[in-house]
Order: sequence, then structure tokens, then C-alpha cells
Amino acid sequence: MTSFLRSDRSRPVAIWLAIVALFVLSMVVVGGATRLTDSGLSITEWKPVAGALPPMNAKDWNDEFARYKEIPQYKLVNRGMSLGEFKQIYWWEWGHRLLGRVLGAVFVIPAAWFLIRQELPRWLIPRMGLLLVLGGLQGLVGWWMVASGLSDRVSVAPERLATHLGLAFILLAALVWTALDAWAGAPRQTVPSPWVKASLGLTALFYFQILLGALVAGNDAGLVYNDWPMMNGALFPADYAGAGLWSTLAHSQAAVQFNHRIFAYLLTGLTAVFVVRAVRSPYLLPEVKRLALALGGVVGFQVLLGIVTLTSHVPISLGMAHQITAAILLAVSVGFAWRVRRP
Repeated sequence: MTSFLRSDRSRPVAIWLAIVALFVLSMVVVGGATRLTDSGLSITEWKPVAGALPPMNAKDWNDEFARYKEIPQYKLVNRGMSLGEFKQIYWWEWGHRLLGRVLGAVFVIPAAWFLIRQELPRWLIPRMGLLLVLGGLQGLVGWWMVASGLSDRVSVAPERLATHLGLAFILLAALVWTALDAWAGAPRQTVPSPWVKASLGLTALFYFQILLGALVAGNDAGLVYNDWPMMNGALFPADYAGAGLWSTLAHSQAAVQFNHRIFAYLLTGLTAVFVVRAVRSPYLLPEVKRLALALGGVVGFQVLLGIVTLTSHVPISLGMAHQITAAILLAVSVGFAWRVRRP
């Protein structure tokens, strides 16, 4: 066996973590498709072990369909749905949950292997524990989200959807950062540069914009106000305000879309200034400047994609592409923030 102290880095561990990050990205994609197809409430029970198997015969399918018929979404939205139509939404949600189980195995089994063989750098072991906790918490939050739509609503609560998606992006960012650490080894020093705080701050703003986007998705707010740059011909939507502050910020379709738009404009301008200053900085290496340019390019593409998605009334393909690009944007921003911390 090799020693924990033999090296402070492990390229195999880094590659494994990058693969796990790709699995998380796939979870985000399938989860987005599940939301866009209104499939998330098709499985009304949470069975972490027994639920790994889909219905195996006609009786099982009829039992699943009968349970779905008891919730408001069927009664108020999908009444009269055929068993065949139910199967279409069921497979999206089942696939999402199965992928979550596979993701858990892809993380836990190699982690145990590296740990037993003492090939995991000692300083990364606590980080592995944190990633495991985040992954387990994501499963619990996912069911907490689904449960919100089983009794009094026809869809999941937007704030719970935002929590579920937000936790997924935290996990993705943590995996990307840890994979880079595993590849390069423990940092010997942190560069005393204003770029460290600036890059972390910008990453936090990107994350906040993702949460605003999750509220748009949770309220189906992309299906209203589909003109741009105006909103039904006005700069400010007339029905912005809800019954109260929380109702406005989390549940008003007009408000969540307006907030997402306005913050996108502000963030795009801030990113442009950030990129220009990074490229002109005499203190940043050429590779870091290329990362800054890549960041600006992804932001620009995401803005255009968001406009096209909105004005096209959010087709599934564009909605998924918008969410994938958000994940790529966060990963690039995390990569930039990681890189400027090192000499």
C-alpha cells in the first residue's frame, strides 16, 4: 500500500471527482426535463431502496396510477389521462431518481476504494465527508420538494424547487473545486490579490442568478411575458406585486421573471467590466486571462440563449440548454476563482 503522506495530490482522484461532477450535471439536466414535462409528481412515494425497481407488471402500473390519481395534479390538471400518458411522465421521474442512486454509487464505491488503498490525500478526506453529506441531503431535499405538491398544490413549491436546484449547484461547484485541488495538490499559499475576493463574489452572484432562474421555473413564469426587451409592451409588469412580500418574491410570475431579467442585465454588465479588467491586468497570467475571456463568452451566450428561450415560450430543448449553460457558467467561474488563488 502507498502512504497517505506520499503525495498531497492524486490525479486518479481528480478524474473520478470530475466524473462525479458530470453525473451531477446529468442530474440537473434530467431534473430540468422532469420539471419541464411536469413529471416530478408522478411518483408519490419515497422508497430509497424498494423504489429502485419500476413497476414490473400490469398490477404494479395500475397501483402506481391509482396513487397518482389521488393527488391534486391529476384531479385538477390531468384528469382523464390514460395509463400510457401516465407512463410517459412516470419514466422521467423514475429515471431522475435512478440516476440519483447511480450517482451515489459512483461516489461512494470509488471513495471507499481510494480510502482503503490509502490513495486519497489525507487533507482531502474531510472534504469527501462533506461531499457525501451534501449528496445525501440532496436526496432528502428532493423528497421534501416533491411532498409539497402532493396535497394542496398541482406542482411543487417554487421555493423548494429553488432549494433543491441550489443544493445541486453547490454540490457541482464543490466537486469542481475539489477535483482541481486533487489534481494540483494542496495550495502552498494564497495569492494576496483583489482578484481572489472579486472572483468569489462574482461566482456568488452567478449562483444567486441561478436561484432566481429556479423561481422562474418553479412558477412556470417563462410561459408569460414572452416579448423582449419589454414585458407585454411595458418596462415594468403591471401585476408585479403579490399579496405580500413573500408572495411577490417567490410566487408572482411577473415578479420572478422581472427580477431574473433585471439581475441578468446587471450581472452581464458587471461581468463585462470584470473580464476587461482581467484581460488588462498586468498581474494575471495569460492562462487566467483566457479563463476570464471564456467566462465572458459563456455569459454572453447564456444571455442570448435566455432571450431565445423566453421568446420561444420555453420549448423543452431550449429550457434544458439554458440550464446546462448555467451549470457550465458556474463551473467556469469556480475554475477562475480557484486559479487566481494560486501563484
